[in-house]
Amino acid sequence: MKARALWSVAPGVAELREEALAPPGSGEALVRMLASGVSRGTERLVLGGRVPESQWAAMRAPLMAGAFPFPVKYGYAAVGVVEDGPAALLGQRVFCLHPHQERFVAPAAMCIPVPDGVPNLRAVLAANMETALNILWDARPVLGERVLVIGAGVVGLLVAALLGRIPGVEAVLCDTDPARAGLAASLGAGFAAPEAVAEGWELVIHASGNPAGLRLGLERAAFEARIVEASWYGDRPVSLPLGEAFHARRLSLVSSQVGQVAPAMRGRRTHAERLALALALLEDARLDALLAPPVRFDDLPEALPGLLEGEAIWPCPTILYGE
Repeated sequence: MKARALWSVAPGVAELREEALAPPGSGEALVRMLASGVSRGTERLVLGGRVPESQWAAMRAPLMAGAFPFPVKYGYAAVGVVEDGPAALLGQRVFCLHPHQERFVAPAAMCIPVPDGVPNLRAVLAANMETALNILWDARPVLGERVLVIGAGVVGLLVAALLGRIPGVEAVLCDTDPARAGLAASLGAGFAAPEAVAEGWELVIHASGNPAGLRLGLERAAFEARIVEASWYGDRPVSLPLGEAFHARRLSLVSSQVGQVAPAMRGRRTHAERLALALALLEDARLDALLAPPVRFDDLPEALPGLLEGEAIWPCPTILYGE
């Protein structure tokens, strides 16, 4: 059996390559892709060849092929149906951390069933929702806190949506695009432009991918506030205002990254259990607003640079496979 997969082969250049698939072995599943999603922030860095050499090992996706910078087969938001493998998974829709590819063989343990209430395209948000979930495990919000989320990309919006489910939490989403105010409201969050953000936030979550957003969070944080940095800048240096009142206000700056389960739940939840919870949290039709219109897999090499251009991190590009 053969299948085509998307490969990044040079800065800004992607192509479809055909490869042979071995039959699934013991503990493996053959998955026919139904849909996949593109992580704008990470895959922009990958397609541009901007993953720092120091991070090549850390940035490897679980089932990627090739090597940084090029050629590399990258991606981690695949939704498909199991055609062969363990009886418990046959015919089931699953989510798997696999690159964009028509069919693939993966460890069955990495194929997490998709709840019936989550349609294919929304299910591609599972990796983003897993990131948002891990961010909140790192942030440890408490009832009654005032929380500022900076950056209304897919991850920031999902963080705001989860915060909106916590009783007593006042969550405000900050973004430079005022058009996202309505979407924030639909997810249970307030909205403010950067210049209108008040001071005194007890928890700040930064997810804009722009260092200016993190600087804003540090400036507007309350005394002894926690600032969680969820953006990753690749090879870009970042300058922060850590003088003046930073120490006097006893601020805490914490990084969050999805590669490890957050300390609050480490040892209590496995990666697979975290992903299964993320999929369950997607049973919310409001989240369809975070998805861009789908692109056909055949058209992806030509469409991908345009999907990733600029610094936008919303909405989530989606890909459909087959007829």
